[in-house]
Amino acid sequence: MANMNRREFLAAAGGASILAPSILSAAGSPRPGSTPGLEEQGSQRLSLRKLQAWESWKYGMFIHFGMSTFVGDELPDGLAPASTYSPDKLDVDSWIKIARDAGMTYAVLTTKHVAGHCLWPTRFTDYNVTHSGNTTDAVAAFVKACAKHGVKPGFYYCSWDNHNRFGSQTPSDKPGFASAYTTSVYQTFQTNQITELLTQYGPIAEMWVDIPGILGRGYRTFLYRHIIENQPDCVIMMNNGFYDKDRYDAAYAWPSDIIAIERGLPAGGAFSKWREIEGRRYYIPGEVCDPLGKNWFFVEGDKPRPDADLAQQLNRCRENRINFLLDVPPDKHGLIPAPSRDALLRLRKNAKL
Repeated sequence: MANMNRREFLAAAGGASILAPSILSAAGSPRPGSTPGLEEQGSQRLSLRKLQAWESWKYGMFIHFGMSTFVGDELPDGLAPASTYSPDKLDVDSWIKIARDAGMTYAVLTTKHVAGHCLWPTRFTDYNVTHSGNTTDAVAAFVKACAKHGVKPGFYYCSWDNHNRFGSQTPSDKPGFASAYTTSVYQTFQTNQITELLTQYGPIAEMWVDIPGILGRGYRTFLYRHIIENQPDCVIMMNNGFYDKDRYDAAYAWPSDIIAIERGLPAGGAFSKWREIEGRRYYIPGEVCDPLGKNWFFVEGDKPRPDADLAQQLNRCRENRINFLLDVPPDKHGLIPAPSRDALLRLRKNAKL
């Protein structure tokens, strides 16, 4: 999956049928070169002022760290013991200091990924840091570091969970991949965990929910509203997983406040933020997410992409008024490698941030 976005991976693995066919193109764009006026508010839940404030953050750090870092597999089977997670020099504060020094204004941490291992001491599964080789509440350390360094905190939570299944069929199951689903028991588990994340750590700026298609429209709508009830000012990302900036699959990822554009910013015109979805008009900003190198999680020998490529990507995001969430994975020690740190500092200089 190193060079594929999430939806490409699912389709390549034979799971295209879980990606519902109602893929909508951008519609009703404002006049070329114009800024959306406040006279048109749209049907979205957040006001234009709040969404444009989110757009003003511009540049953030995605932090993929967890069990996948230690088993060397982005999509683990969830069977590795919790003790496998064992960073021996974990320094979350240094991650956020690097983000600040690189000119980033916000950061999003993978609190739980496909492995199902949780970076906080959740009450709803033993598969968490409490029973691991390092018992630090990495989520608490992350939020504390963000407050210290003036960086806005965001959480990522993956709906695809190979460890805490509760009868669900995940996208990695064979046979039956194409009919992946989550049970109501798993959905209660996910609700409980997201409630912990949104009630125990203070204000959260952005909430990422990945692989939302396996949740179903009914539960996804409930979860969206539940997040709002706990953190009304939080910007919510239900990740549609397209690299194409003009496509959006409402049946897979709606409702959402923002749209993800994975692995690049395709050429061809400005990003359209006004979209017609299910007969209503919404202002929905975009966020490009892409790894610093080739992989989302740390892989030995995965070097940062060339400076010119990174600067071009960041500048194109800025030109199109799309936020850029650049993934910078810490290594097995729990540190961001020096080559990654140095690449980020050069990028800030090259992009004149």
